[in-house]
Amino acid sequence: MRYKQLSILILGVAGTCLAANAIADESLFGYVKGAETLPKGTWEFDQSFTYRDDKGSGEYSAWDSKTEVEYGVTDRFTASGYLKMQSIDMSDLVVDGYLPGNESYGLRPSGVEASFKYNFLSPAKDDFGLSGYLSLGYDWLDKHSGQDKDKYSIELELLAQKYFMEGQLIWAGNVGVEAAYAKRDQLSASRLAGLPEDYDWPTNPEMEVGLNAGTGLSYRFAPNWFIGAEALYETEFETEVGQERWSVFAGPSLHYGGQDWWATLTWFKQVRGGGETYEGQRDNDLHLIEKTEQEIRLKFGIDF
Repeated sequence: MRYKQLSILILGVAGTCLAANAIADESLFGYVKGAETLPKGTWEFDQSFTYRDDKGSGEYSAWDSKTEVEYGVTDRFTASGYLKMQSIDMSDLVVDGYLPGNESYGLRPSGVEASFKYNFLSPAKDDFGLSGYLSLGYDWLDKHSGQDKDKYSIELELLAQKYFMEGQLIWAGNVGVEAAYAKRDQLSASRLAGLPEDYDWPTNPEMEVGLNAGTGLSYRFAPNWFIGAEALYETEFETEVGQERWSVFAGPSLHYGGQDWWATLTWFKQVRGGGETYEGQRDNDLHLIEKTEQEIRLKFGIDF
């Protein structure tokens, strides 16, 4: 049933788009960022939906929505604002300190974010593209458990991009670091009543530091159409546990870039992971506490 609903949503969103040639700063990949920026004075509306599924036990699925308005301040500098939303459906899954049992709700606001991209070298004009990326975020819902959690984050990334074969083949690569301060709310009495007596739910403030590296390659196989593949490595360190987790996701991407709009569909599979595991986890070669076995992401943008 979940996959049927996913297919309907993807087809419905894609069907609302009207065809038209690629514009700067369109997302060729679902997760890896490009180095291009918007032209000065240009606005763009971007929307992404991410479906996360399967933690290796019980039932777990979640949707993440990210709505963005982007503006080209100069030809080299782009500023963006985001509204994040999420939904979650989890049952028969309890992980000490992380997932406190059943939770289910529809899409609700979960956070806000602002980002800034500055282009040092243009991939079209300078043969090799390089940009700096800064993101500032505040979230009030935990995307894994669905519980209340205040998280303040700052992320810095270097974004590289290069065109080959006169733009028919495009490579992009990212490296970045994220620092966050997070504090969870106490669980309600009704929630605690259904958990083991020794269940641990820390509410002390935590400092988190994450590192990431991603790469992607996309090939234009028909006018406006690109097929590609991307991979992303992420790891996170926390105050009390050191390196809490690491994971590698990889998968194919399909991209269409028109004159006034673009769309990208990516399937991301966790191919390897490690760090903390939970009792009863069936696959110890994956990290399934704060990640899932797979993700599917649909992104589209409209220039205006």
